[in-house]
Amino acid sequence: MDNRDHIDFGRMHIPRLFIKLFIPTLLGLVFNAMLTLADGIFVGQGIGSNALAAVNIAAPIFLIGLGVSLMFATGVSVVAAVHLSRGNNKAANINATQALTVPFVVMALVGVLIAVFAPQLCYLFGGSQMLEPLVVEYLTYISPIPALTVLVHVGGFIIRLDGSPKYAMYTSVIPSVLNIFLDWLFVFPLNLGLMGAASATTISEAVGAIMALAYLLYFPNTLRLYKPKFSRTSLRLTMRNLGYMMKLGFPTFIAEMAISVLMIVGNFMFMSFLREDGVAAFSVACYLFPLVFMFGNSIAQSQLPIISYNHGQAAHQRVRSTLRLSLVLTAISGVAISLLGMLAFRPLISMFLTSGTRAFDICVEGFPLFATSFVFFSLNVVIIGFYQSVERATEAIAFMFLRGFVLVIPIFIALPHIIGVKGLWLAVPLSEALTLVVLAVWSKKRLTLT
Repeated sequence: MDNRDHIDFGRMHIPRLFIKLFIPTLLGLVFNAMLTLADGIFVGQGIGSNALAAVNIAAPIFLIGLGVSLMFATGVSVVAAVHLSRGNNKAANINATQALTVPFVVMALVGVLIAVFAPQLCYLFGGSQMLEPLVVEYLTYISPIPALTVLVHVGGFIIRLDGSPKYAMYTSVIPSVLNIFLDWLFVFPLNLGLMGAASATTISEAVGAIMALAYLLYFPNTLRLYKPKFSRTSLRLTMRNLGYMMKLGFPTFIAEMAISVLMIVGNFMFMSFLREDGVAAFSVACYLFPLVFMFGNSIAQSQLPIISYNHGQAAHQRVRSTLRLSLVLTAISGVAISLLGMLAFRPLISMFLTSGTRAFDICVEGFPLFATSFVFFSLNVVIIGFYQSVERATEAIAFMFLRGFVLVIPIFIALPHIIGVKGLWLAVPLSEALTLVVLAVWSKKRLTLT
């Protein structure tokens, strides 16, 4: 089985190298976004707006799990890339094994807790008595997802760094297609409700996890899994290595936490102003957000191994060339997606909500305002990702805290009380725009792109 794409991070022409990574990464994330969209469409059209609201209540819990996965995925990608650039393959292999196994065990335990405490989590994340049965049903059947997500995302980053971005893409594409089919089967012909939608997602993610493990166990190129050791020295070194990976990947975790916090605060604020219909309308924006994240994150993920590898070799011109290319692509795609959201919002909304309902009307009025955030968000993701790639974790963490907590929470709470319901939809665009201004000023003084 030959999945090698003959990638040379240190010598290949930057645009060609970037495209070689970007296309399969983008396609993989497109199918991931399709998975999320399909789930929302089938839930909204097949079960109802309250079910859509219930999924939105539960979603922050799994975004936190995704954040843990991406934290270790980003961290190990940077660390292993630097080790590989210096010829230290054994250290890279050990790091890859540690990043895959320890978080998997931890998140498996988290999944058990989610199932046990589902009723309490419903109210903690902004639910109501009306939504509680639906939230509990969904959480119970989707609780294995945090552990499976570790295998899919950490494994995918390792596979991509191992020179097989196409196979990494398949670990997203195949589960996504399967999930769409199972969503349809379980929700419509079998009429299994939210239990069916959750089961479809869990089964599909399990397939992706098995594919990632199969590659790492049987078909690796350079990055191979090591048998874990349990001596006191090995455990101490494992904790040290994981701590450094967490430091490098922590901005990515904060990014997912920020989305979770945004959804939680949004759920509370929309429930306060517009009740369950408002939460259902907000859930459409949350379901469409992966489309935006897809483009920004695919660029950030594509630049990461290139920049980290060449940073390890002190090839500064190649680092600068990669960053310039990333920023241009991000600006173009971000503007295009924002315009799409502002001009073609009705067909998008009608995929989730029935025209003429109160939830639909609320979303039609507010979504074009929310869409103005997309270009700012994409640029923020890529610029902060650059700081991670060159091991400037402290700055990346500070910027993520700024955009994810310091700005968005007070703006989301205060703005609706100042300008009314429109403030619910404009809180995110305002916080992302302010973050980009701070990033631009800071980076102009400290980054040389010429």
